[in-house]
Amino acid sequence: MRGRYKILVYGCQMNIADAERMEGQLQAAGYARTEETADADIILINTCCVRETAEDKAYGKIGEIKKIKEQNPRLIFGIAGCMAQKEGDNLMRRAPHIDFVLGTGKVQELARIVAEIEAERAPVVDVTLADKSIAEHLPVARGGKFSAWVPIMYGCNNYCTYCIVPYVRGRERSRAPEEVVAEVRRAVAEGYTEVTLLGQNVNSYGRDHKVADFADLLRMVDEVEGIRRVRFMTSHPKDISDKLIDTIKNGEHICEHIHLPVQYGSNRILKAMNRVYTVEKYRERAQRVREALPNASLTTDLIVGFPGETDEDFAEMLAFLREMRYDSAYTFIYSKRSGTPAATMADQVADEIKHARLNALMEEQNTISREINEALTGTEVEVMVEGASKNDPTVWSGRTRTNKIVLFPHGTEQEGDFIQVRIMQPQTWVLKGEIVH
Repeated sequence: MRGRYKILVYGCQMNIADAERMEGQLQAAGYARTEETADADIILINTCCVRETAEDKAYGKIGEIKKIKEQNPRLIFGIAGCMAQKEGDNLMRRAPHIDFVLGTGKVQELARIVAEIEAERAPVVDVTLADKSIAEHLPVARGGKFSAWVPIMYGCNNYCTYCIVPYVRGRERSRAPEEVVAEVRRAVAEGYTEVTLLGQNVNSYGRDHKVADFADLLRMVDEVEGIRRVRFMTSHPKDISDKLIDTIKNGEHICEHIHLPVQYGSNRILKAMNRVYTVEKYRERAQRVREALPNASLTTDLIVGFPGETDEDFAEMLAFLREMRYDSAYTFIYSKRSGTPAATMADQVADEIKHARLNALMEEQNTISREINEALTGTEVEVMVEGASKNDPTVWSGRTRTNKIVLFPHGTEQEGDFIQVRIMQPQTWVLKGEIVH
């Protein structure tokens, strides 16, 4: 063993998947994972910059690690991910104890850079955005036991006015379908029964190589022998086609859960966000999903406090929420990101108004989520067992195909098992039930 490493991950599932590829490289180079940051010979923070709170967390952790580095000058400390891409060598100027800064397109360079620093002890900054090529065949050290993250594409072409992702992850680049399928097969061979296909906009997969579109890829993955569940995220409403909806409907292992971020419920704000669809177009696509998949769960993302948002806009948003009746929604306060068009827009909304609107939005959605879940009382659902709940080891949890969390008294079932559970006590966030023997 050459030493120990600790990787801290902030942000989205794509960041988790990137970190798993970084871990794979370090393990292949002879390093072992440690859970104790103070014991590590290499510390890496894989960062997010989509919201200000994510950056604040990273800077706080960077400050903490300065103390560890003072006690262990041989420690190699690096920053990777979206904040690394955005800030580049500014990070080192702000925190000179950082040894390297690795951009989003340079995940595959980690082992080489660590070896370079070990040999020369010279700082390295590599934030060149990736070209059209994608580094394949990287070793992957997966964090989950039964669920695997599988990136199918990188980057984004959409340029929503509030979002920094296209600037820090570059243009869309799709992996070859055979590479994705091969990775899924490897995951199944390692004991994984569920995969989640990842991309900033999975619906536009394949437009760069014209070999297969996302519906084609889903079908290929669905046919991998040994797979039990196939999930994907995230879908852009403008690209969800009838072909894709029919593929989900006709698939055997494709889960009936579609995360379809609307972001807002008024055309004026959607246009200002550059979402390139209207409320009417979104409604038509959502209705098509529900006609084809009547038992599917539909979830979304919603942003309040976008520049120029009025009381009238927000009232339209609430009315749209009541109409759509999502199973759940991730709700966010608009966070100004330097370098994005929205950051310099007039009529920025005051913080206290943002918070009041967020609370009203969450209250409305919680009521809807509770009503939808209560309708499941007495039904039987397939649950993939994930393990003991954090608060009570006698209560275990798992997820339905529709991605709802289910709690049940623990019997003889083991992590990774598929069981039938009868829903007895639905709540807003979870379903409580009993195992059907």
